[in-house]
Amino acid sequence: MRYIRILFFVLASCSVGYAQQLPQYSQWSWHQFALNPAHAGIKKCIDIHSLYRMQWVGFEGAPRSGFFTVSVPLNSKRRAYLSGRHGMGFRFETDRIGNFHLQRFNLAYAGHFNFDKTNRLSLGIYGGVVQMGYDPLGIHTAEPDPIVQNEGSFFGADASFGAWYNATNFYAGLILQNLFPTPWSPIGENARFRLHMSLNGGYRMPLNDRVTFLPNMIIRIPPKGPASVDIQTHLDYNNFLNFGLGYRNTDAFMAFFQIKFNEQFAIGYSFDYTLSDIQIAAQNTHEFSLRFTTCKPDRTSNSACPLFE
Repeated sequence: MRYIRILFFVLASCSVGYAQQLPQYSQWSWHQFALNPAHAGIKKCIDIHSLYRMQWVGFEGAPRSGFFTVSVPLNSKRRAYLSGRHGMGFRFETDRIGNFHLQRFNLAYAGHFNFDKTNRLSLGIYGGVVQMGYDPLGIHTAEPDPIVQNEGSFFGADASFGAWYNATNFYAGLILQNLFPTPWSPIGENARFRLHMSLNGGYRMPLNDRVTFLPNMIIRIPPKGPASVDIQTHLDYNNFLNFGLGYRNTDAFMAFFQIKFNEQFAIGYSFDYTLSDIQIAAQNTHEFSLRFTTCKPDRTSNSACPLFE
């Protein structure tokens, strides 16, 4: 059974890797800066996020991903009405699948430009390095294969571009990742990083003074293969508790929970139930996140405002 699982995993990972070279996170709507550099310094305070994803639990060699981000505003006090603001930050991301491992370290810069009091356009860029490696430890073939048994690692340039537009109750974002087509030598002769595009958006609908309805959607468009679509709906109670459900096309059903405490900390958890053929070997995926912000809550309203500040 162990070898059947390994074979199934290799075939599945080849299919996924052909279409999608980047880790995907279910809690993306709570951690926008991890995806979009246009969020650097978008808030008037320091914002720190971390997340760890355990995908397909129980599957040998299954993906393990995570990130740590810090966002800081620059020149947050406008010198003139509706003048631009700026922000910076950094992101560290790690991703491991089977015998492959990848780390990214990026610095971010963004400019935020208000058209009026409620409509804002933000543009940002990530720039840094990516390190990818392959470790053949534990790989056994029927006959010696120097390609499979050859350990390899490389560094390359990494960049992403992001745009973000928001008003009082809605937002829309564009993310372009892997702007540099770095080849995977010496790991693979014909493989390289390829451009990935994502589009996301959401809406805020206060139901009463304490409950807010927050639908969100993201479309991930890989260079080849089908697009991945996440549709999520969240209910926020008193800007303190958040519950949600979501669906990823042909892949997973998702459930979310987040609680805030001491006004500036938030702990989040999400669960994915696999719907694709991977469920033969593993059905469950877990994500855990922790957030800290120096922002103080708005005492004038209990309506949730996680994305429109």
